Amino acid sequence: MKAVILAGGSGTRLHPLTLVTNKHLLPIYDKPVIYYAIEKLVDAGIDKIMIVTSPHQIDAFVRLLGSGQHFVPTTMTTARQIQIVYGIQNEPNGIAYGLHIARDYIGDDDCVLFLGDNIILDDIAPAIKKFKKGATVFLKKVSDPKRFGIAEVNKRGKILSLEEKPNKPKSNLAVVGLYIYDNSVFKKIRKVQKSDRGEYEITSVNSMYLEEGRLHSHMLRKEWFDIGTIDSLHEATQFMKKRTKK
Repeated sequence: MKAVILAGGSGTRLHPLTLVTNKHLLPIYDKPVIYYAIEKLVDAGIDKIMIVTSPHQIDAFVRLLGSGQHFVPTTMTTARQIQIVYGIQNEPNGIAYGLHIARDYIGDDDCVLFLGDNIILDDIAPAIKKFKKGATVFLKKVSDPKRFGIAEVNKRGKILSLEEKPNKPKSNLAVVGLYIYDNSVFKKIRKVQKSDRGEYEITSVNSMYLEEGRLHSHMLRKEWFDIGTIDSLHEATQFMKKRTKK
């Protein structure tokens, strides 16, 4: 299985910090935001990753990450680095569009899609190891569900419906920026129409899996941070500082 990390966007809610740099390159205590996504994937056994970002930001990512030489999986018996390659998203056309850029790199494999401005503390390896077919979305209870894509689930954890930033949420379970897809995801993306926001929404892709009865959920129990605002950036920094010093 391979992974795709989306690391584009203008980060307008983080201005002026992001006027001169990408939000995924901002520091969270002692390392850049994007390190947390890479390390989480490597710890889960994934060693082939594509970083998708905008053309005017790609040089900064290459200088920081190179070919992946700074990341060596602890499960390997030899000191072999992971592989990091790069894809360019010329226009901010949505998450589904960003994933589709990686279709040739993914090839016939299944894939993990990680939004690079998310910091997840849970171990995601069990969900990846048990994945067979279909799609898996990761869910987290939140206090402000109107801000997120929301999943309605039954007592067995089966997803009943999906809503994108609803005014009257049916649950408090946010769909976080981490997904596992089988290879049929790329055929589904080609069927997606632009939303009213002018983007190819990943919720549309997930809804196709839901209609097929092949959309699964995995509940996160530990902390989750979405680095989209100054407050969330500060909160994550303070949390990681305390966690690291322990």
